[in-house]
Amino acid sequence: MPIRVALIGLSASATTSWASAAHLPYLLSPPGRAKFTIVALLNSSVDAASAAIAHYNLPPSTTPYGSPDALAADPNVDLVVGNTRVDTHFPTIHPSVVAGKDVFGEWPLTQNAQQARTLVEAARTAGGRSIVGLQGRISPVANKLREVLRAGRIGKVLSSEVRAFGGMNDREILPRGFEYFTQRDIGGNIYTIGFAHVNDLVQSVIGEWATEPVKSETARGHFQLQRPTVRIRGPDGKFISTITSDVPDLINVVGPVAGPDYVAEGATLNFRLRRGQQFPGDPALVWSINGEEGEIRVTSPAAVMSISIGNDVSPPTIEVHDFKSDTVETIEWVWADWQKSLPPPARNIGQLYEEYAEGLKGGKESYPTFADGLARQEQSERFLEHWSA
Repeated sequence: MPIRVALIGLSASATTSWASAAHLPYLLSPPGRAKFTIVALLNSSVDAASAAIAHYNLPPSTTPYGSPDALAADPNVDLVVGNTRVDTHFPTIHPSVVAGKDVFGEWPLTQNAQQARTLVEAARTAGGRSIVGLQGRISPVANKLREVLRAGRIGKVLSSEVRAFGGMNDREILPRGFEYFTQRDIGGNIYTIGFAHVNDLVQSVIGEWATEPVKSETARGHFQLQRPTVRIRGPDGKFISTITSDVPDLINVVGPVAGPDYVAEGATLNFRLRRGQQFPGDPALVWSINGEEGEIRVTSPAAVMSISIGNDVSPPTIEVHDFKSDTVETIEWVWADWQKSLPPPARNIGQLYEEYAEGLKGGKESYPTFADGLARQEQSERFLEHWSA
């Protein structure tokens, strides 16, 4: 019997469309339909949910909801999937977590670590499974890098550096509807989304920034707000307002990592992200992993998030420089055949669904959970706690 899914935030008129871009394509694909069926939608009102059901041609039997509590009480829903703006994640999914349902929470999991902690405890008490949308760590790029490192291609990792640009398409302009990216309290911005997604992937490969001193060093963050004045542009291209941001637009975190056995003790990770466009001709992201016998370089030409989401137009590349032979080899990575038929944003999200379904059958639960999301939010807040705009 297919797993019965309720989607929260699949809207016919939303500013952002992650639910329709990343979740719906998989759920309506042949692999998705074989394992899942959409039975309910929750939006801001029953009318809004009904409009989305009609807009996306979902079965008329799909139940529309306007209340998180009403959805949580539906015995015909197995998995609740939250896709709203981050400041509504907690109130929309918490009732279903408390009710013991399995819940897929998009990233960022909540506005802050305290809310995430509450979700983790509620899930533990009620017994439901949880998934968090940190899909980069199970991507083909991350899997291939771990494979190359485990094979000893570059010896033990000595250091790693990420240099990235983006987070939003422009250094000082936001489209209307994204004003919340300038408000730290909302919880959705380039630090918690763009930086955090790639940061999670990177640490899944080379290890976590150490919480305890390693050779007297600990990880620390340095932040700057270079452009506090942000212009808002309407859909017609005209500027409609100017607002002040309190979100850092230059992010730099450096420190030792506690990694797998292919990482040397005291190996350092340095991650730098600057909001906005890179120098013309430069890639959006270059990630180097320096080892005893060689170096890996990962390049994402057009968008910093391509490394975790995927991009058919300019996909990330992996290269290995062998120090002894002084040769460079391009390492191929591939999508699974079923992923190739989906738009890029849906491919790694689809893998999360696949691994969740496998876990229900008694297989290994290899997908990230709320506990993983809490750990990442606690880490992010720890780096930022002494900074103010």
